[in-house]
Amino acid sequence: MSSEAPASPNAHLDTVDNATATPDQEMPFAALGLKSDEYASIVALLGRRPTAAELAMYSVMWSEHCSYKSSKNHLRQFGEKTTEEMKKSLMVGIGENAGVVDIGDNWAVTFKVESHNHPSYVEPHQGAATGVGGIVRDILAMGARPVAIMDELRFGKIDHPDTPRVVHGVVSGVGGYGNSLGLPNIGGGAIFDSCYQGNPLVNALCVGVMKHEDIHLASAEGVGNKVVLFGARTGGDGIGGASILASETFEDGVPTKRPSVQVGDPFMEKVLIECCLELFAADVVQGIQDLGAAGISCATSELASNGSGGMHVWLDDVLLRDPSLNAGEILMSESQERMMAVVTPGKLDAFMEIAAKWDIESSVVGEVNDSGRLTIDHHGERIVDVDPRTVAHDGPVYDRPFARPAWMDGLQADDAGSLELPATGDDLRAVVLDLMGSVNMSSREWIYGQYDRYVQGNTAQARPDTVGVVRVDETTGRGVAIATRSNDRYTKLDPYAGAQQSIAAAYRAVAIAGAVPLAVTDGLNFGSPEDPDAMWQFVEAIRGLADACQTLGVPVTGGNVSLYNGTGEPGKIDSSINPTAIVGILGVLDTVERVTPSGWREGGQLLYLLGETRDELNGSQFASLSGHLGGLPPAVDLDKERVLAEVMVAASRDGLIDAARDVSEGGLAAALSYGALRYGVGARVVLEEICERDGVTPAQALLSESQGRVLVALPRGEEARFLAMLEARGVPAIRLGVTEEAPHGLDSDGTGAVLDVQDQFVLPLAELNIAWEGPLLHHFG
Repeated sequence: MSSEAPASPNAHLDTVDNATATPDQEMPFAALGLKSDEYASIVALLGRRPTAAELAMYSVMWSEHCSYKSSKNHLRQFGEKTTEEMKKSLMVGIGENAGVVDIGDNWAVTFKVESHNHPSYVEPHQGAATGVGGIVRDILAMGARPVAIMDELRFGKIDHPDTPRVVHGVVSGVGGYGNSLGLPNIGGGAIFDSCYQGNPLVNALCVGVMKHEDIHLASAEGVGNKVVLFGARTGGDGIGGASILASETFEDGVPTKRPSVQVGDPFMEKVLIECCLELFAADVVQGIQDLGAAGISCATSELASNGSGGMHVWLDDVLLRDPSLNAGEILMSESQERMMAVVTPGKLDAFMEIAAKWDIESSVVGEVNDSGRLTIDHHGERIVDVDPRTVAHDGPVYDRPFARPAWMDGLQADDAGSLELPATGDDLRAVVLDLMGSVNMSSREWIYGQYDRYVQGNTAQARPDTVGVVRVDETTGRGVAIATRSNDRYTKLDPYAGAQQSIAAAYRAVAIAGAVPLAVTDGLNFGSPEDPDAMWQFVEAIRGLADACQTLGVPVTGGNVSLYNGTGEPGKIDSSINPTAIVGILGVLDTVERVTPSGWREGGQLLYLLGETRDELNGSQFASLSGHLGGLPPAVDLDKERVLAEVMVAASRDGLIDAARDVSEGGLAAALSYGALRYGVGARVVLEEICERDGVTPAQALLSESQGRVLVALPRGEEARFLAMLEARGVPAIRLGVTEEAPHGLDSDGTGAVLDVQDQFVLPLAELNIAWEGPLLHHFG
C-alpha cells in the first residue's frame, strides 16, 4: 500500500491562478489553429498567459469559421448598401442567428443558409446530417417553427472513384436527418466538377415561420437569471469540429480529421424543436441559443457578449456522455442537439417541467451577473476569466492582401468563339441530347427522390420545379417562395459579374413563380483567404452581391462564409474551388394557389420568349460539353431584371400565364426541354424570328445563356392582355410557337409527344427523357 497521499482531483487543472504564476509555460496554440501573433494578442488581453481552457475557447472562437476575421471588413458592405426602403420588411438583420422578414398579416419568416463543407468530406453522412441539424436550430432559436429545408451541393467529377462515397453519404445524411425531423426538402441543386474533388460543398438552408410577437433574440440579461443547458448530453464527438475543420485545408490528410466530425440524432432534435417551441409559448425563457460550432464556448461567450453584464458558469453540472472529458474538451465539444437558455429564477421550475415532459435532460450550469466577465469554474477552481466580447465579437480582424490573379487575363481571353457550333439540324439535335444528358443538366430525381418533399402538407411546389413554395397561413393561403442559385462557372470567369448573375437568377426565379422578392441569404464558399487570388475573388463577389441587392432592392438578412476551400497550390488557376456564391432569395405570395409551375400541362398554349438573345456562350453548359471554360460571362442588366420580375409577378397574380421558367443554364434548348419533360407535353417552335431580330444563328438561339429571359406558356385568350402588359413595361417578346399534347405521352417508341424545332429537328420526349434521366442513375444506381 502506497504511503503517498492521493492526488488532488484538481491537480490536472490549469487554473487562472496557475496561469498567473507560470507565465513562461509553453502553450500549444499552433496545434489549435492560432497564429503566434494571435496568441500574443490573447496574452495582452488577459495580462497573463491563458489557461488551457481559455486557450481552447479563443482558438475555436477566433477560428475563421466562428470569427469571420478575414471577411468582416468586406461583409460590412451589405449593411452599408442597405437603404431605408430596403429595410421596410426587415425585422431582424445581420448579426443574429438568422434574419427575419415581415410577410404580412402579422406573419414573419426567418431563413438562413449555412455550410458544413469540410466535415462532409471527412465523414459525408454525419457531416451533411449535422449541417442540416445546425441550421434548423439556428431558425428554432429565433422563436420560429422550422417548416422547410433546401440544400445546395457540390461534388467532384462524377466518374472519380471517391465521388460515390461522398455523394451517397451526403445525400443520405441530408435526407435521413430532414426526413426524420419531418421537414420537407423543397429545393436546391447539385453540381459535379473536378474542382470540388477534394473539397465538396454542403450548404443547407432552413425556413421558419412565426407571428411578429414570437420573435426572440438571445442574450444573457438580468442579474441572477439562470443559464440552463438542455438537450443531448455532451460527448467527445465534434471537438473543434466545424470551427477547426473550416479554418484549414486537408493537407494533413483525412484520417487525422475524423474525430472532429459531429454525430447527429434527428429524433432528439425533433423533440428538442417541440420542447423549445413550448418553452417560448409558455414565456419561461428570456432567450435560447443553439450550440453549434464551438459548443459551450460559443454559446456562453455570445450570450454574455450580447448582454449588458456578465456570466458565471460551472462545468461540473454539464451532463456528459463521456465522464473522462477534460474542461477544454467540454468547452470545445460540438456534440449536436443541444441548446442553452436564459431563465428567470421564478420560471425555472416551469422550464424544468416542460423539458421533463419532452424527456429532455437539462441542468443549470450558470448564472447571469453584473461582473462584465465570463468566468468558468471546474471542480471548484477558476479556469476561465475573460471579457466575453474579446472571445465572441472583438477577435482579430484582418485586411488580407488581394489582387486580380495574373491568370485572369488568359482565362478571359480564351473565348468560346473558338468552339465549333452545330451547323445542321441533325447536329443541333445531337447537341441537345448531349446537353440534357450531361451530368450537370440531367435529372436530379435520384437525389431529391430520397427527400420527403411534401411532409406537413404545406408544400405548394418543390423539385423538379425550379422554386420551392410553402404555405404559411392555411386560412388565407399566404406563403413564401424560395430559390437558391449559384453559377460557379460564371463567377470563376468574373467574380463580380458572376455573383450578380447568381442573385439575378434567384430573384428572377422567385418572381417567375409569382412571388414578390423580399430578402436574401447567402452562402459564400471560397478558397484560402491567405491566397491573394482567392481573396480577390471573394472581395469582388461580395461587392457584386451588395451592389446587386441595392439595385434590386432586396436586403441581405444574414448568411455564412466558408473559406479555405481548396487543395491546390496558391497562386495557380486551380488552387481553389470555383468561387461559389450561393444566393437564396425569399419572396411572398398572397396565396400559394396562384404559384406558377415551371412546365406546361396541356397542349394548345402559346409559347413566348421574353428578353433578348445574344451570342453569349462563355461559361455555358454547351461550352462545358467540350471541357471549355473561358471568356467573359453573359452580361447582366439588373434594372431590366427588376422590370421583368414585376411583369412576371403581375402576370401570375392576374392569371395571364399557366407556366413559366427562366432561360439560363443550357439556354433556350434546356428551357424548352425541361418545360416539356415536366408534364410530358411537347412543343412546336420556330427560331426564325429570334434569329432575325437578335442577329443570331439557330444554334446560338438555342444554346446561348443570355440573361434576363423567360419562357412563358399562356392561354390563347390571354395573349392580348399579356402583350399589352409587356409593351407597357418595355419588355421585348417573341412568339415562339405552341405546346402540343400527344395522346400517348412518353411512349418508348417515340410516337408520343415531341419537341419540334421546325426546320431543324424533331426530338421525341421519350428519347429526350432517357438521356436526361441517365447519368445519376448510371453512376449511383
